Amino acid sequence: MLKGKIAVVTGGTQGIGLEIAKKYAANGADIAIVDICDAEKAAPACEAVAALGVTCRSYQCNVADAEQVAAVCKQILADFGTVDILVNNAGITRDNLILKMSEADFDAVIGVNLKGAFYMIKQFYRTFMKKRSGKIINISSVSGLFGNPGQANYSASKAGIVGLTKTTAKELASRGVNVNAIAPGFIATSMTTAFQDNDALREAIPMKRFGKPEEVADLALFLASPMSDFITGEVIRVDGGMAM
Repeated sequence: MLKGKIAVVTGGTQGIGLEIAKKYAANGADIAIVDICDAEKAAPACEAVAALGVTCRSYQCNVADAEQVAAVCKQILADFGTVDILVNNAGITRDNLILKMSEADFDAVIGVNLKGAFYMIKQFYRTFMKKRSGKIINISSVSGLFGNPGQANYSASKAGIVGLTKTTAKELASRGVNVNAIAPGFIATSMTTAFQDNDALREAIPMKRFGKPEEVADLALFLASPMSDFITGEVIRVDGGMAM
C-alpha cells in the first residue's frame, strides 16, 4: 500500500514506533528513523526494518531541540529527496503528583512529546504543502483525553497533540494533506512495564487485556494509506474501550 513512499518515524527504535516502521516497510515504504539514541543503538531496529526489503536510515536527534530537528530534517530531505508520511511518535514520561512534580520534569515531557511534534511538522510543512499530498500521524494517548493521576505533564502533552493535530489538519486540508492522531490506551511496551502485572488496571479495560504495538501500527498503516484520503483532523483510540 505504501510502495514508493518515504516515511519518517520519530522514536522508531522500539515499541510502537518500531512496529509502525516495520509495518510501513512491509508495505513498501522506505524509512527514516529519528531517535535520541546513537547509530550503534539504533542499528538493530534499522536492520530489522531493512530486512523487509526497503531502505532504512537512522538519524540521531533530540526532537525537543529545534536546531537538531532542523538539521536532521534537512539531512533526511537530502538523503531521500522528499517525505510522504510523518509519524510523530517520540515520547517520554516523568510521572509524579502535581505537588511533587518538578518544573524540569514538566518541561522535559512537554518538550519531547508536544514541542517535538511541532518542530517536526514545522520542518516538513513546506514539503507537504508543495507536494499537495501527504500524511501526518501524531501519537497522542487516552491520558490526553481524560487525564491520569500522576501524569499532569504527560496528559497535558498528549492533550496538546490533539489540538496540534486539528490545527495542522485545518491548515493543510486544502493542500491534500491528511493529519490525524492515534490515542493508544495501555499498550504492552517498555513504557508500561510497571503496569502490566496490575490486575485491577487490566480489569478496568473493557476488553480485559493490554493492547499490542502491532495493533497501533495497523491503524497507523490505514491512516498512511490511500484508504484514509478523506479522513483528517480525527483522534482515533486504540484502547480496548477504556475511553468509551
